Amino acid sequence: MVNESYRLGCDIGGTFTDFVLVNDETGEFLTHKCLTTPSDPSEAVETGISHLLDHHPGFMPRIGEIIHGTTLVINAIIERKGARTGLVTTKGFRDVLELGREIRYDAYDIFSEYPEPLVPRFLRKEVNERIASDGRVIREPDPGEVKKVLAELSELGVESLGVCLINSYENPVHEMKIKEIAEKEFPGLSLSVSYEVLPQIREYERTSTTVTNAYVKPITGRYLRKLSSCLGSLGFKGRLFIMLSSGGITSVDTARRFPVRIIESGPTAAVIASRHYGRMFQIRDIFCFDMGGTTAKSCLIQKGEAGLVSTFEVGRVQRFKKGSGLPIQVPVVDLMEIGAGGGSIARISKMGLLQVGPESAGADPGPVCYARGGAEPTVTDADLVLGYLDQDYFLGGTMSLDKDASQQAIAKKIAEPLGTSLTAAAFGIHDLINETMAAAAKTHIAEKGGNPNIVTVTAFGGAGPVHAYGLAKKIGAPRILVPRLAGVGSALGFFTAPVAFDMSRSHRVALNDADFENIERIFESLEQESEAILRDAAKGKSLCYERTLSMRFVGQGAETDLSIERKPFSQWKKEEIRNLFDESYRKLYGRTYPETPAEFVTFKLRASLPERPFHIPLLKKKTGELKDCIKGQRMAFSVIRKDFIPFTVYERSRLFSGAVLKGPAIIEEKESTIVIGEDACAKVDEYGFVQIDLT
Repeated sequence: MVNESYRLGCDIGGTFTDFVLVNDETGEFLTHKCLTTPSDPSEAVETGISHLLDHHPGFMPRIGEIIHGTTLVINAIIERKGARTGLVTTKGFRDVLELGREIRYDAYDIFSEYPEPLVPRFLRKEVNERIASDGRVIREPDPGEVKKVLAELSELGVESLGVCLINSYENPVHEMKIKEIAEKEFPGLSLSVSYEVLPQIREYERTSTTVTNAYVKPITGRYLRKLSSCLGSLGFKGRLFIMLSSGGITSVDTARRFPVRIIESGPTAAVIASRHYGRMFQIRDIFCFDMGGTTAKSCLIQKGEAGLVSTFEVGRVQRFKKGSGLPIQVPVVDLMEIGAGGGSIARISKMGLLQVGPESAGADPGPVCYARGGAEPTVTDADLVLGYLDQDYFLGGTMSLDKDASQQAIAKKIAEPLGTSLTAAAFGIHDLINETMAAAAKTHIAEKGGNPNIVTVTAFGGAGPVHAYGLAKKIGAPRILVPRLAGVGSALGFFTAPVAFDMSRSHRVALNDADFENIERIFESLEQESEAILRDAAKGKSLCYERTLSMRFVGQGAETDLSIERKPFSQWKKEEIRNLFDESYRKLYGRTYPETPAEFVTFKLRASLPERPFHIPLLKKKTGELKDCIKGQRMAFSVIRKDFIPFTVYERSRLFSGAVLKGPAIIEEKESTIVIGEDACAKVDEYGFVQIDLT
């Protein structure tokens, strides 16, 4: 029997690809960061694993599982590098993708733009069929017409096909017929059927989600096949899991079928890790702050739980304006993009003002200081000029930074046009991104009913610990928690995620008219489908099920989710369901309307395996004094004094449990750098986490 004592987490970001190798027997961690290879992300995976093998040979055959998160899907959508995709829909609904919900995301901008549909109009074909809203068949599709439509799309070079018929969530019989014909007549065509991808109401969101799945399905399949082959050639014989946007992990086969589910796989892992750490330290309110090379994302965790939302957007025309992107209706952790990343470009806007982002230098060419051909100054360049980063100890000294080039770029592109000094320009870049993130963070926290004055900020990503102090000061947070290996926090967070999958099905019916036996059959069918999806990952283990009702007042346009106990639905009384709905609605909106009838809209189910044990090992006891942990001093910019002052620089690997560090200080480790201002005090706990209190 093979000794499967290792697990490997691999997270592909926009700039860096992160690796964490954990030995479950000893609790030992081994980490690595390397630049992402945008043209073929699997190249960075192979390079990183090869580096780990050079320093720790022989572990590949002993890896039980590799958990992987990737930006491949979202990048393909944003950069429009997916497959040539066609759409088959009901006659009269060809233009749903353009019509949307006919809502302007900016009511006062007459020049507002919207993203181009992933499927152009000439690749969208209609079939003369119709299903009523209650599932009755009104018109059967003509097989001859279906074959003709599919042949036309094939002649147009369509590689992938989305099928989305009106009201198919209630009765998928016509979609299944089209699928059957397509598989028989065009066996090489990649198929995404809305009843399998998203059997829910709202034709625009369902069509958009189905089309998105179809658009990225071929490239995701090719990537995962290549990745599996690459890992096999390196000696991997275990199981490969993919991180879902909903916070669970799933098999490669499921990710191939539903790539739309892994759009936010990387950032989600940091949230799952924050939730795990919150439970470890009994912290109820956490603001997860994950700032990498390309973006900064956040999530508010309340009472130990991260919220899930059923709809989000990708590829926004206006980055921070809701409604300007492509809607995707799948379960996703309630993440919010609150700012740019370390590679975000600083420039002078048309108004003559300093602007940071949204464009990013990415991994290729990267910031100016990477000396890989980048010419535009970035946030990382500013942090280097301000003394927060060590040009000789970036990535633990494996990558040197060119500070002179950063100074020249900022002076030429920012300081001179603004008529200011190099230092003022560099701090302007650093402070502007902090201010942008703080404004978005306050809004995000307020929308969730939280209080920034009581949250603990958890910092992740290569740039997160650098900017966490400035962000916390601006939002009024009293404490920062920087976990061990924060710079590869998402890759480490994979180990805390459960094997899980979320299912849903819409069936709109008034509460007073509902057949509870039929609703139980819906939940049972969802359980059976989820069991089939998770069968390979479960390996005979029993699944846990969580049920949710999505309800609303009759005539309302938005639903309220109610988590309910898993028991035969026929055992519920209608009065009990109504009381639960009113209680939840009152909590959200301050009032309810008992005289207004309510209705069921969608039934949701999460199937998961029991959480796997994962423990952060205690910090090894070390003798010595704090002075033994000091690397030296470095002049860095003080946000309080607005001038350079000496910061004491510590080596994180030397710090011991109970060590107390007073600011101004900088803590360096291979994966990231922690900046502590002079009005803050840090303490190292028994796990090696750095807890920073702001006065």
